[in-house]
Amino acid sequence: MEADLSGFNIDAPRWDQCTFPGRVKHFFNITDPRTVLVPDRELDWAKGMVEKSRMGVVPPGTQVEQLLYAKKLYDSAFHPDTGEKMNVIGRMSFQVPGGMIITGFMLQFYRTMPAVIFWQWVNQSFNALVNYTNRNAASPTSVRQMALSYITATTTAVATAVGMNMLTKRAPPLVGRWVPFAAVAAANCANIPMMRQQELIQGICVKDRNHNEIGHSRRAAAIGITQVVISRITMAAPGMILLPVIMERLEKLHFMKKVKVLHGPLQVLLSGCFLIFMVPVACGLFPQRCELSVSYLEPELQDTIKAKYGELVPYVYFNKGL
Repeated sequence: MEADLSGFNIDAPRWDQCTFPGRVKHFFNITDPRTVLVPDRELDWAKGMVEKSRMGVVPPGTQVEQLLYAKKLYDSAFHPDTGEKMNVIGRMSFQVPGGMIITGFMLQFYRTMPAVIFWQWVNQSFNALVNYTNRNAASPTSVRQMALSYITATTTAVATAVGMNMLTKRAPPLVGRWVPFAAVAAANCANIPMMRQQELIQGICVKDRNHNEIGHSRRAAAIGITQVVISRITMAAPGMILLPVIMERLEKLHFMKKVKVLHGPLQVLLSGCFLIFMVPVACGLFPQRCELSVSYLEPELQDTIKAKYGELVPYVYFNKGL
């Protein structure tokens, strides 16, 4: 029996995005690390199915489950603003495999200065790529701006890590283990705004309820970027705060002293266990499509909206990025 797709809206979220549990379920779905292994031809099929569904011309015999799977792949691999395929490393679905390796080794190799510098550089290079990939793409960024942002962000991260590592040399061992998280948190506050500075300079596109563009707002950009910074720090916090405590205790056990070579891989594995849950939880802290009262926008943009729409547009909406 053929499924009735007449009332099916592929862009309607499967879970209520106005609630935190609904957003977490949504991001559990699209940040599934298994989607990283899906070949390009299947991703292209998914994009084709999504576009056909939007036009109401899906092939006969198509089931709802097929469309939902296609939407999952589409949301995991294609940018919500441009519809272009994102690079694999920059996708949020790569946060678990990529983040677990980097986080595990940052926490393992925190004692020597060369190791601290190297892994902080690797981490912030990874973050810079993720930040750029998941930006609000309505604000174009030049190669020169990207290069300057990358250099500034990675330098800030490395300097923070090195400085804090020196300050905590005489502190208890556990405090030293927390230095990577402190550096990551501080660096995120620099990395994300720097990689997305064009949004703060030119503003990001804001739309009405019907997705019609009505202007660009710097205040909306500041709110979106702030929420992303909070989400990223939250994503890293449980693993980078609790894992050092766990490893501090495990390393005192007799059998763990005999297998020091496995300490690094163990931290990588445990980091992955934290990230599997924390990536969707952190992404779901705030709605992807933000709502902002017109009264909070820049005065000149408020005047433009009121002159054109009167009181018909009380709120604007924008993509905050991830």
